[in-house]
Amino acid sequence: MGVAHRMARKQREISVAEFFEKNKQILGFDSLTKALVVSVKEAVDNSLDACEEAQILPDIFVEIRHEGKDEYRIIVEDNGPGIVRKNIPLVFGKLLYGSRFHAIRQSRGQQGIGISAVVLYGQLTTGKPARIISKISDEDVAYEIILTINTKKNEPRVIKETPIIWDRPHGTRIEVVLRGRYVRGKQSVFEYLQQTAIVNPHAQITFIEPDGRKTVFKRASDKLPPPTREIKPHPHGIELGELINMARSTKAYRLTSFLTTEFSRISPKIAEEICKKAYLYGDMRPQDITIAEAKRLLEAFSKVKLMAPPTDCLSPIGETLIKKGLKNVLGSLRPNFYAQPVTRAPKVYGGNPFVVEAGLVYGGELPKDQPVRILRFANRVPLLYQQGACCITKAVSSVDWRRYGLEQRGGQGIPVGPAIIIVHVASTRVPFTSEAKEAIADVPEIREEIELALKALGRQLRIYRVKKERKSKLSEKFFLVNKILPEIARKSAEIVEKPVPPLEPVISKIMNVVWIDEETERVGDREIKVKVRVANFTSKPQKFVLYGDYTAGTLKETDGIAEEDYVKWDIDIEPVSYAHHYFILEDIDKYGETNYYIDGINPGIVVGAEPLPGDWNIKLGEIIEEENDEENDEQEEDLPEDTIEEVVQ
Repeated sequence: MGVAHRMARKQREISVAEFFEKNKQILGFDSLTKALVVSVKEAVDNSLDACEEAQILPDIFVEIRHEGKDEYRIIVEDNGPGIVRKNIPLVFGKLLYGSRFHAIRQSRGQQGIGISAVVLYGQLTTGKPARIISKISDEDVAYEIILTINTKKNEPRVIKETPIIWDRPHGTRIEVVLRGRYVRGKQSVFEYLQQTAIVNPHAQITFIEPDGRKTVFKRASDKLPPPTREIKPHPHGIELGELINMARSTKAYRLTSFLTTEFSRISPKIAEEICKKAYLYGDMRPQDITIAEAKRLLEAFSKVKLMAPPTDCLSPIGETLIKKGLKNVLGSLRPNFYAQPVTRAPKVYGGNPFVVEAGLVYGGELPKDQPVRILRFANRVPLLYQQGACCITKAVSSVDWRRYGLEQRGGQGIPVGPAIIIVHVASTRVPFTSEAKEAIADVPEIREEIELALKALGRQLRIYRVKKERKSKLSEKFFLVNKILPEIARKSAEIVEKPVPPLEPVISKIMNVVWIDEETERVGDREIKVKVRVANFTSKPQKFVLYGDYTAGTLKETDGIAEEDYVKWDIDIEPVSYAHHYFILEDIDKYGETNYYIDGINPGIVVGAEPLPGDWNIKLGEIIEEENDEENDEQEEDLPEDTIEEVVQ
């Protein structure tokens, strides 16, 4: 027998499960610590996707139990719609089996690898099967299935299947025993769940650690993300082979109808134009198309003006919910400044629509001598690993943060300062660098959008810092006017034996501002009373609305109007006079600054409050004068220092 024949006898098909069994690091199982994080991540991502698809507010339970040396039992349970009995073994015991791979819309999981890979890893490292319980609302009983994976055939091997009574009306529970190492801190299960709560404020997550510690990441919003709509492929994102396969499998009888029904943004008129530029007959059968004709058709796509893909296939978090999520989870850190989150207009790369969102918090108890913390997300999923290889990190490093008040040697690299930067990329196809989905590839279109969003946040930070410095300087004048000037007037009047002159015109001329500040006092073990003082140092009466956007705690009492997560007062104050208000917060160990906003008054004369953000969905007063016209983000440049000063004043 020749060498070629002997080599041929050794060749055989490799199943997908068998491949990943020997290459588990490709899926992220490359260390014991990371294995736990990845396993919880895949299960929680599936739960969130299932709940959102069924329009159910997610209530997710996660528990990790220590079973032995480097051995843990992971339990993830949700209140989702459940899984039909016959599909349970396939979902958890067959790799590359899922419902989202062919759907062009935003979702956390797509390949159908994640949760079955967790079952495979547990089986590989401990030899123990996975236990799944699932119940759908149409049936009276749940089904408990014990299974492993036949790696040779990439098929589930069901060990036991039992109908059971479960107290949930619907939902799914999975238990997997695997090798791992539990840590608490950076790149841990706790950090993953904490960050998940930030970008999924509609979800409630309960976490029990191996030592019994229980943490509940409470739901910050009762509003579900808008459901995403599946779209057709866009012509600008199609490869030659994909185009040929689509033409072979279409049910359309004419080339023009194939173009209009199988692609987005192609109308009958544009389909005729594409056929004309490709030198093809519109009534030819698409199944008969040759490689050369397909090439001409592909070239014609780029010669015709096409609209960008529709964006209702995306579900960005939104500016309001980003801020709510940050407050809900990071409130214990008590930053001083929450920048108004930025949601960029949808853009396209390679025919795939995407949206970039960014937020920033600054000051307070955040460390001042460490690099800023970067929170990276893709389709509402935290990216904890491979930070240096990610497009988000590269975009942060390329911005010159020195202009905005953060320390950065040479104007490049991750800046140093008391700040947290959050960046979220939502897309129908996030270009990950690997199957582990830990970093976003450096796509020029995505990187440019991230940089523009970061610069918009940077300008807000710079304005905040300048305003803070201005308030500090005005505080000295404020002290002189309030304390020393009346005393001087009184003493002078005594010396010359005349009545004390009216100081109101003098004070209003010196200050010419509406001053807003606060004092706090503890009124209980976990209660803080915030006293708000409004001083009108202008020559006219002032009438406006004041909002107090507290960053932590629960509102117990106020003399204003209590809204969902802020306090509102209607201010009507005479010249050179004071108004005093208050609110009491409970469930708070330590107080951080409250952000104050005003509406119905020229913000240029107000110190201590900002104009009301537009994302509050409140109709703004007509008196407000905008600080800036809306900038053209496509050509935006950093504002010079003198312009910033003008904005502040």
